[in-house]
Amino acid sequence: MASNLIRGTSSWVLAVLVALTVQIFYFSPIDPVVHDIRPAPSTKDNKLQNIIKLGEGLVKEAEDVAVDKEGTVYAVTRDGWVKRLRRNGNWEDWKHMDSNTLLGFTTAKDGGLIICDADKGLLKVTEEDGFIVILSHVNGSELRFANDVVEASDGNIYFSIVSTKFQLQDWYLDVLEARSHGQLLRYNPSSNETDIVLDDVAFANGVALSKDEDYVVVCETWKYRCLRHWLKGEKKGTTDILIDNLPGAPDNINLAPDGSFWIALVQLTTEGLEFVHDYKITKHIAASFPRLLNFVIGTKTKATVVNVATDGKIVRKFDDGDGKVTSFVTSALEFEDHLYLGSLNSNFVGKLPLYNA
Repeated sequence: MASNLIRGTSSWVLAVLVALTVQIFYFSPIDPVVHDIRPAPSTKDNKLQNIIKLGEGLVKEAEDVAVDKEGTVYAVTRDGWVKRLRRNGNWEDWKHMDSNTLLGFTTAKDGGLIICDADKGLLKVTEEDGFIVILSHVNGSELRFANDVVEASDGNIYFSIVSTKFQLQDWYLDVLEARSHGQLLRYNPSSNETDIVLDDVAFANGVALSKDEDYVVVCETWKYRCLRHWLKGEKKGTTDILIDNLPGAPDNINLAPDGSFWIALVQLTTEGLEFVHDYKITKHIAASFPRLLNFVIGTKTKATVVNVATDGKIVRKFDDGDGKVTSFVTSALEFEDHLYLGSLNSNFVGKLPLYNA
């Protein structure tokens, strides 16, 4: 009887192992390669714990922030609102769209905002017309997972596509797979033409133009670096690296008044679980079990922003290394000696005075 029990138990264990093997290797949503996900080391200063909380309780998970010519601060939230903060200190629920996939945005040269919607494409929102879809297809295919956008003085619109394989809800699968599915695109509203500026970008995220608009920068999130593509001059048409080996994964990037750049850095993986990215089998396991994947994702553990000069050197760094006041900061914008911070784990817009930081 005991031997029958042992055989039965062994058969059950074997069946479970076979089922798990089939699930992991034959039904896994990723085709991964090994990639070292560890960021460059850095020390904590916790200066982001000194931020002022603007609109606390009114602004839900604002991925990005922008400021227009009148000094009005805009925040686009995950519950579909475009909210704005007037100079008089009052918040307004400006425009609303039935969407929970609004991501990066920028102020438009002729007024209003240009917004990336991961499901709908590029949107334009103005006082008069509300939301209008300005680009929903590229070369006959639906435009999906547009992430960040910037408009040049000549009217061209540069924007990133995080991944041509995975969608917003599965964004971390792109990190686990570690294959470059992203793109940097350029849309010309006058000709209604879109062309690929850069292909095979690793999780194409934040986009910014240089002060003289002689190059465009796109952040490669899980490669911890930012690429620079030259638009003018002797290097026109070539691409190099603006900064590499960052102490966090770059999210959104914004041009600073002095010509440098502010980059928000996120913690991709929970500290101590980086080994998951060292082996294909652990990647497959994490990708196959969503509850397990939630433990691996470390974005809500801290917040970091860096100021990067045009030579690729980090000039300043601020963080909340403990995630005590803010975490998962995804954008940093400098305006009138203050840094405005968007976060996907906060119900406010952060404001940090730079004159005494």
